[in-house]
Amino acid sequence: MSLKRDILVRASLVYLGMLLVGLLIFGKALHLQFFEKETWAMEENSTIRHKVIEPNRGNIYSSDGRLLAVSVPFYEIRMDFRSESFTRDIFDRGVDKLSKSLSNLFQDRHWTTYKRELVRARENGNRYFLVKRNVSYTQLQQVKQFPIYNLGKYKGGVIYVQQNRRVRPYGMLAARTVGYTMSGNLRSVVGVEGAYETELKGIEGFRLMRKIRGDIWMPINDANEIEPKDGYDIVTTIDVDLQDVAENALHTQLLRHGADHGTVVLMEVKTGMVRSIANLAKDEDGKYRETYNFAIGESTEPGSTFKLASMIALLEDGHVHPGDMVDVGDGITYYYGQKLEDSGDEGLGEITVQRAFEASSNVGISQIVNESYKGKPEQFVNRLYEMGLNRKLGIEIKGEGKPDIKYTDSELWSGLSLPMMSIGYEVRMTPLQILAFYNAVANNGKLVKPIFVEEMRAHGKTVKRFDTEVLNNHICSRETLEQIKKMLEGVVENGTARNLANSHYKIAGKTGTAQVALSKEGYTESLYQASFVGYFPADKPKYSCIVVVNAPSKNIYYGNLVAGPIFREITDRIYVREYEMHDSQVALVVEGVQAPYSKSGISDALESTFDYLGLPFEKKDRDAVWVSTRSTPDGVVLTSRTITGELVPNVVDMGLTDALYLLESRGMRVVVDGRGTVRQQSVQAGSLIRKGAIVTLNMSIKSG
Repeated sequence: MSLKRDILVRASLVYLGMLLVGLLIFGKALHLQFFEKETWAMEENSTIRHKVIEPNRGNIYSSDGRLLAVSVPFYEIRMDFRSESFTRDIFDRGVDKLSKSLSNLFQDRHWTTYKRELVRARENGNRYFLVKRNVSYTQLQQVKQFPIYNLGKYKGGVIYVQQNRRVRPYGMLAARTVGYTMSGNLRSVVGVEGAYETELKGIEGFRLMRKIRGDIWMPINDANEIEPKDGYDIVTTIDVDLQDVAENALHTQLLRHGADHGTVVLMEVKTGMVRSIANLAKDEDGKYRETYNFAIGESTEPGSTFKLASMIALLEDGHVHPGDMVDVGDGITYYYGQKLEDSGDEGLGEITVQRAFEASSNVGISQIVNESYKGKPEQFVNRLYEMGLNRKLGIEIKGEGKPDIKYTDSELWSGLSLPMMSIGYEVRMTPLQILAFYNAVANNGKLVKPIFVEEMRAHGKTVKRFDTEVLNNHICSRETLEQIKKMLEGVVENGTARNLANSHYKIAGKTGTAQVALSKEGYTESLYQASFVGYFPADKPKYSCIVVVNAPSKNIYYGNLVAGPIFREITDRIYVREYEMHDSQVALVVEGVQAPYSKSGISDALESTFDYLGLPFEKKDRDAVWVSTRSTPDGVVLTSRTITGELVPNVVDMGLTDALYLLESRGMRVVVDGRGTVRQQSVQAGSLIRKGAIVTLNMSIKSG
């Protein structure tokens, strides 16, 4: 019995002990909750973590160093009214002066409104109060000197939050090619921005920081910091002046013909560097904007420009010679009951193969191909495949359309396929793919990949160059090349593109007029795609170019009349600009008198000069203060040149007076080498200004 009582006593003691411990814990919890709440909350919020340090995104430049895309820093001004060092006395003594300073700088609200909002935020104990968004770097430097804010983030409670915004100084110029990136649910990568996202973005850094209160973090020490690595700068192949010419020429023709959309691509023959690429489409308001990269992404039936591939196949396989005869009769023929006809009121009768190509005879080309490959159509398709027409170009920019050249075992193959493919139907290619093929002819048979980026740089130094990539060394034999070049020249001299011929330089190319298939049911009689693709100068090709205009709606839809003038305007501008193309015995005259060369600079001074001299000029942006100039037969064109306060300005093409003003007013020291016009600046435009930094200007006329 005593043993039982002893066990019961011991169990009771253990139970009472556990109850006592539980009561002590509960009491301590109540004490912390009601008497040490503030202390506990501060300890709970004092967390430590690695905070990301965002790198500076790289800039995108044109081939001549002009900024196409740059990240400009903007800031938010916020305040922590519960900062321990930010006392009531500091606030009361400085709030009036601070409110007046903010109102005078931003000119958006009366100072009493600023004061009322600040007082209310102080009374509410706001820890992250927004004072102002979108503050520039220059404005921020002034804000830091304002009353209260000049005491710093602890005594003044001020918080500066940096946000980088991507800016395109040339607006919508080459917008889809320069591109953009989007994250989150709208994840999208477009153009050069998307293709080189990793290189432009850089590598994030990390810093070990302690959370003090609200959203205020303090670095623990520098030893725990991993510095970010800034993104590389990208130098594109785009020539801003040629891009401007291409977009203006395309826009003019689209308006003139009421077309739905159009595209232009200009490429260097030897290198494959794309010097301009314009894409414009009509929006809901009837205005033309760059909303889609048709040159890269739109795969359509090319029509007669595909006849080049058919003719090369015929010549390579030995089925014809340019001097052979073909009878096109009255310009009408039938395949399995399907009518095929030539444009024009009268048939050409019996003509040479070369003449059939020059006149773009659907009947002539289709008859030759059908008769040559009848019973063995796979030989024709194999030849197209050997030339690489069924493969993508593999360009860096995302979204390249896939070429579609079906094989004879396709379910869609029919008796109509061979003659229709020969004239550019039942096949699909993008404008850029067609251009690359014509460029190969100009490049003595060497097919090169179009490239959009020349090099990557880090802080002005080249880290990688992008060399020309050859996709096919020989699309055909040398003998065929010589024959086809003469046929392409004949198109301009004697054929469908006679309106493009001129006495200053020779053009070689091919027109295209294709009916647009709106659905699987077939083609419409009213919608067409007009195109011209070729190269120049024909005897020493330097540039190739394609123009495609979709759905012109004013009863003029032939390639020579709709697309041809755009091609000619671009080539004329290049001929005026590049003196090495001129015969030394020939005076420089193109379609009238060229306006004299003018330096870029401040708009008001240039306009006054032009008015005084009686020179016609066109200003693209009425509000532009600084402008770039371009001489044309119609006068001087002034386009806006963006100058941002915190970034090194682009002074290339300016006179020394304007260049010195822009650079020295921003605290930079200038060293001048020569006189005349600025040709090069040592500090890259678009980089952040460092006060006292030396920039050397290389001028057009050297000293001595």
